[in-house]
Amino acid sequence: MNIVEVRGVKIGEGTPKIIVPIVGVTKEDILSAAKSFGEVKYDIVEWRVDWFEDVFDFAKVEDTAKALRDVLGDKPILFTFRTSKEGGEKAIEPAAYVELNSKIAATGLVDMIDVEAFTGDDYVKEIIEAAHKNNVKVVASNHDFGKTPAKEDLVYRLRKMQDLGADIPKIAVMPQNKKDVLTLLSATEAMANDYADRPIITMSMAGTGLISRLCGEVFGSAATFGAVGKVSAPGQMNAKDLGTILTLIHDSI
Repeated sequence: MNIVEVRGVKIGEGTPKIIVPIVGVTKEDILSAAKSFGEVKYDIVEWRVDWFEDVFDFAKVEDTAKALRDVLGDKPILFTFRTSKEGGEKAIEPAAYVELNSKIAATGLVDMIDVEAFTGDDYVKEIIEAAHKNNVKVVASNHDFGKTPAKEDLVYRLRKMQDLGADIPKIAVMPQNKKDVLTLLSATEAMANDYADRPIITMSMAGTGLISRLCGEVFGSAATFGAVGKVSAPGQMNAKDLGTILTLIHDSI
């Protein structure tokens, strides 16, 4: 298993890493959220830039990224434009999506970018190439808010992300029942043990899927999302409590 390291944070080693989202609409909201993290234990900040009111003005995106870096210091930043088709706040054309992610990678202000894996292979490969050229890691992602696909389909999607060259494949699905959560965990175990040569991130959403956010280390998921204030997806729990639980599990296995 290859470890992905960003600013000293080793993803894929030890306790699953905690990613805290920022979902501010204005620059002031974004910086205020970052300042509120205080003494909370977390590893990575995800800037959900699709919430940002000026996301289509790159000069303002870059300006806010600079200010966010100043506030967060040496904490890794994951830059994510979650499209409306995968549960995000805004729609964006593929060419503009490629341009936004490629330009932010070139600034040196972010450490990782999230790329939706089913945007189109050529678009995804272009973003990954641009990111890697600038030493930025790529999380390839897929979100299904309607259902939990079959285990074989989940593994296929994760393997495709790996084949596309992403540093970390990520998938989040919505359970309709408890068996769906078991399906997600079984797919995670299969991918981690049989196919993955790099860290993966998986989760089952909503309250039903909460357990999947806690037991990742057991089944093979290398990171999880915890909230400080506003959540970015259903089922996220408080980052402070999440850190306590992850540590207790890690120390007991």
